[in-house]
Amino acid sequence: MESKSPHIIREFDAAFNSLGNTVSVMAGQTRLNLERAVSGLMTRDLDLCRAVIADDDDVDEAERKIDAAGLDILVRFHPVATDLRKVISSMKVAAALERISDHAVNISKRAKKMLQKQEVPETQLIEPVYTIADGILKDAFLAYTDRNGSLGASLRERDLELDRAHKRVIGTLSERIEQGGDTTEAYLHLIFVVRSLERVGDLAVNIGEDAVFLDRAEDIRYARKRAAEIQDEDPDL
Repeated sequence: MESKSPHIIREFDAAFNSLGNTVSVMAGQTRLNLERAVSGLMTRDLDLCRAVIADDDDVDEAERKIDAAGLDILVRFHPVATDLRKVISSMKVAAALERISDHAVNISKRAKKMLQKQEVPETQLIEPVYTIADGILKDAFLAYTDRNGSLGASLRERDLELDRAHKRVIGTLSERIEQGGDTTEAYLHLIFVVRSLERVGDLAVNIGEDAVFLDRAEDIRYARKRAAEIQDEDPDL
């Protein structure tokens, strides 16, 4: 690779640092949105729900900035190796964060509808599911910022715990719906809320996989997919 002038190096470092900072700010806003959405539901705080919906525009704008900045770095500086992986993973992480924030908005909208009617005790079932999902999300971004591939790869197992918690809550709420009554609509809203939290876990796992790619230049998604296919072909393995 041709040598770069000190001026070009300074420009590259500035653009690179700005990209990383924008991703960090976006991650903080996304996690805050999810926290406020669940808190708004649990504490019946309409203002929190409204704040999540309003602040989602900031997350969308951050994703646009990250995509634009990433493409600019690719075109202007032609990064390679770790630098190239950093740019690519930053854009992928931003896409996952935007979708997580969308789920926070969906939860807030469901919560707003629930707040118009009487509170149902089953709302408390959401809290442990949120706790697991938020923990995975926190460690996913930590794995990304620290380039900790081992932490990123470990999140898949924790997502299985989230899946089990999700299924337990869905089962309980489904039983409540079968019993009928005036609270059926609230139970349906809660089912969609817990499904959003399950999807947050999946998206956080994707961020963890991006951390593995950044750290090891390894795409573990396809290795896992192939392992699952082999297991399906021969269950005795």
